[in-house]
Amino acid sequence: MENKSHAIAAGTFVLLLMGLLVAMVVWLTRDTSEQRLYEISSKEGVTGLQPQAGVRYKGVTVGRVTSIGLDPQTQGNVLVRIAVSDNAPITGSTFASLGFQGVTGLAFVQLDDTGTAPQPLATTMSHPARIPMRPGLMSRLTEQGGNLLTQLEEASKRMNSLLAAENQQTLTTAVANLSQAAASINQLTRHADQVLTGSGPEGSPSLPRMAAQVDATFKSMQTTSERLRDSSDNVKLSAENFRRTTTRMNEPGGTLDRIARSTEALTQATVTLNATLLPRLNRTTDEAARTARQVNRAVEGLAEQPQSLLFGKGASLPGPGEPGFVAPAEKAAATVEP
Repeated sequence: MENKSHAIAAGTFVLLLMGLLVAMVVWLTRDTSEQRLYEISSKEGVTGLQPQAGVRYKGVTVGRVTSIGLDPQTQGNVLVRIAVSDNAPITGSTFASLGFQGVTGLAFVQLDDTGTAPQPLATTMSHPARIPMRPGLMSRLTEQGGNLLTQLEEASKRMNSLLAAENQQTLTTAVANLSQAAASINQLTRHADQVLTGSGPEGSPSLPRMAAQVDATFKSMQTTSERLRDSSDNVKLSAENFRRTTTRMNEPGGTLDRIARSTEALTQATVTLNATLLPRLNRTTDEAARTARQVNRAVEGLAEQPQSLLFGKGASLPGPGEPGFVAPAEKAAATVEP
């Protein structure tokens, strides 16, 4: 009996000691910071997310998941409640997504913020505010998995079509053409190396020789440019002299001014000549013409009656209608009859 009582006392002492140790651990590890309660309603699955899972804000742990269940307000959605530290900057533009830890498949809630609504999101323990849920990386991959498989299948069909028997000859020809192109490129590379190094046969294009020719050409161009500069200086000097000469000719009392004055005097002399001398010359010419006609008539009269120089002109013959008028024809007949 005494041994049994000692055993019971020892067992009781061990149990009490273990309880005290557990209470101490719980007391030491308890979260004494103030927390706020939020809800996340998601239409996507939350596979891998467990209660007490971590809540991270841009990678920093700020809380934990308190419960996971179905959303009574929205049919088909999953409701996740999270307790977040009071110093976490939860705002109106904060959103949640699921993150996964490596290859373990364990999920956690990842919070992020777009910064469009910097005002803090108000919440209470009785009516927690809701944070919108966005699809995570795995959700997007799952959604796009069908499209990826379809595209992969289409690519596989195209590859099989490309490798069909009727296309093998085309591929062989293309490979042969590529081989010929590579050989041509190799030959072109050797030729370019000969041109660059000048190791080709005599008379072949060589970069050193072309460089020497270009250098000689540059020197010739430099000499020509120096000559052109000297010529331009001479032309500039001639232009300056011409400008000075032109200035002297155009200035008052210069050559052009004297020519203009001489031209004006000549014009005035011409006007005076036309106004005075020409009328006199015209009158003199008219008088000379009249005198010439009178002399001509006198000469004609002398030719008809030369005796008029000795006896005078005599009485004038009667004219037509006057007594004693004889027509010229009758007069000629009377003269012939004797």
